[in-house]
Amino acid sequence: MMTTLQATSPLEKWLCYIEQSHSKIIDMGLDRVKRVAQHLDLLRPAPFVITVGGTNGKGTTCRLLEMLLLNAGYRVGVYSSPHLLRYNERVRIQGRELPDQQHTAAFYFLEQHKTESLSYFEFSTLSALYLFKQAELDIVILEVGLGGRLDATNIVDADISVITSIDIDHVDYLGDNLEQIGYEKAGIFRSQKTAVIGEPDLPQSVGQYARQIGSPLFCLGKEWSYRQTGQTWQWQSETVLRQQLPLPQIPLANAATALAVCCCLPFQITPDNIVETLSQVELSGRFQTINTEQRQKLAHDWRLNESNLPQIIVDVGHNPHAARYLAQKLNQFKLQRNVKITAVFAMLKDKDAVHVVEPLSDLIEQWIFASLTGYRGQSAVELQAAVQPYLAPECQLKTQTADSVTDGVRTALQTMSADELLLIFGSFFTVAEFLALLQPKSAV
Repeated sequence: MMTTLQATSPLEKWLCYIEQSHSKIIDMGLDRVKRVAQHLDLLRPAPFVITVGGTNGKGTTCRLLEMLLLNAGYRVGVYSSPHLLRYNERVRIQGRELPDQQHTAAFYFLEQHKTESLSYFEFSTLSALYLFKQAELDIVILEVGLGGRLDATNIVDADISVITSIDIDHVDYLGDNLEQIGYEKAGIFRSQKTAVIGEPDLPQSVGQYARQIGSPLFCLGKEWSYRQTGQTWQWQSETVLRQQLPLPQIPLANAATALAVCCCLPFQITPDNIVETLSQVELSGRFQTINTEQRQKLAHDWRLNESNLPQIIVDVGHNPHAARYLAQKLNQFKLQRNVKITAVFAMLKDKDAVHVVEPLSDLIEQWIFASLTGYRGQSAVELQAAVQPYLAPECQLKTQTADSVTDGVRTALQTMSADELLLIFGSFFTVAEFLALLQPKSAV
């Protein structure tokens, strides 16, 4: 497919083009994208590269590493996916998103010089590598999109590889058991380069692959550990002990994994930097509390009584591992105050909805199932039918459906009170649709 788009063409037109320009939406394999990267000299986007894979926790681990390195004075680039509201979220340089014009200029360069057809994710990845190289950075952090071994980010040889967690997800591409999935994720390891492991129950396939290629492992439960004590926590290895650390607003397991990476870096990260950054770090969509100003906008737009609005939390969790962490957080709410929880739940049809619902069923009193559109979307009725037998008995006859996340949230807010909690979760698409409601009218 040829395009008449220019470097100055609107970003949305470019995104529409790259979505449609390849025969497959997901095209596993590295041969084509690596040939293009070699041709354009993009395989080394910075002097030091960290690649972060895992079932869950990649985004928050990348974010904490990014902030630690920025606060230490280094020039840092991060590539992550998917985005919530804007494509620009996928590439950060010096902690900031780039304007549309830089992305479209990168797309134009690739389109003019690529030697192969590229999928959306491959195009996006090469564009990020081009932007990083132009920026002359010290460190680039690459978040793996899917699996590891055959993910487009794996064309780059990482100096440190990271696996945050391993659980069942993306079974159509990665396999339906932990050994297969572990093998796919270990594909980001490199010979003689350290791999940091945050998964406590490591499949044998990961260790076997690391030994086969000669990649030394730095593993949770062996080389390093962490534990929470009250309102602080500590991290330790054979040579490092960090005590009285502040609890971050991200999962502690991911924070601990990021600190393990820091122990393997050839860069100076001071104890004061670690304490300060742990107090600052957060990431949109990960057990995110909607603030007062945002709730006021909802009340204004929908003509609701602001004083009756419940607390609202959104979470992009979409697999059983994420659901178990979400259940822990909700249980803490229940212990602090006996709050009634209503969930607006929407999920893609290729996800394991039953095992997402199971750990949450005893914590949520009211369920509103919402539809998601698109080729992977699932109707509210289909989702309801799949999971209703696994809800708490008292909830099974009280579920509702909504044509969209927006309609589901509106329905919930019309009946809830200020002493309750509204949870909106199940997918990046679910959270993105809700967060779009909070944007200024001109930005929607």
